[in-house]
Amino acid sequence: MVGVLDIVALRSLTSIADCGGFRRAADSLHLSQSAVSQHVRRLEQVCGRRLVERRGNAVRFTPGGALLLAEARKILAAHDDALDRLRTADAAERDLVIGSTEHAADLLLPSITARLRTCFPDRAVRFRIDRGKQLNDRLDEGALDASLFIGDVRGGDAHPAGMLPLAWYAAAGWRPPPGPIPLVVIDEPCTIRRRALQALGQSRVDASVVCEAGHLAGVLHAARAGLGVALLAHLGTPPEGLEARRDLPPVDPEPLHVRGRRGAPAALVGAVAEAASTLLSRPRPAPRPGG
Repeated sequence: MVGVLDIVALRSLTSIADCGGFRRAADSLHLSQSAVSQHVRRLEQVCGRRLVERRGNAVRFTPGGALLLAEARKILAAHDDALDRLRTADAAERDLVIGSTEHAADLLLPSITARLRTCFPDRAVRFRIDRGKQLNDRLDEGALDASLFIGDVRGGDAHPAGMLPLAWYAAAGWRPPPGPIPLVVIDEPCTIRRRALQALGQSRVDASVVCEAGHLAGVLHAARAGLGVALLAHLGTPPEGLEARRDLPPVDPEPLHVRGRRGAPAALVGAVAEAASTLLSRPRPAPRPGG
């Protein structure tokens, strides 16, 4: 037997077995059915024997095909493990890239930076501030090493990082107009938006969304302009140009979590979670009333 067992062709072979046919394998690999068939023919040429027999819509592996299938799984596992190790080794040499929710980032990130510089003195630290979906996507792609989340976290590997206090804020001197309370919120999906509407609804306070923004900065601008009230993180000092509203129903703190990329060192995830938790557990004054 002379030739090379192509990794791409071997992946097509295992997909045929896992998916139960050529067409389904092609769909799972985002290839054409003819491309998958060509991969099998290429393997048959290398092995010098038939590997798969078609019977209508069904397929059957020949004894030689079953043997190659078992070896293909071992080869692909070794191949994928090698890539993971190389990515991990490369990640150990580059900057640490940490993602963060927008909420309270101005207070959380300095504490996280200080903790990471202590735990990883040889590594530079960079940050990505974004919304949850984008942070989850970047983690799955390996573009982030760890990320801080508020609300729903993808996967089951998140670590708790404390409770984020929430309070209502509006422009200084703002007075609610007649009718429903005007709300300024972030576009769906947003945990804080959901919590705001839920808290008001449970207290039977009528509310309407008067302004939506793609990011937190837009919410702050709209609230400062007097368009309405906003539910925001409260860590002591009110956002510039805003004051707390104690005339609206209180809202319980929201859990924060940290999630690491695949292969991220546990010490990294733990350091980010501990830095956030330590900051959030410090005593802080209640928001001063503005209405």
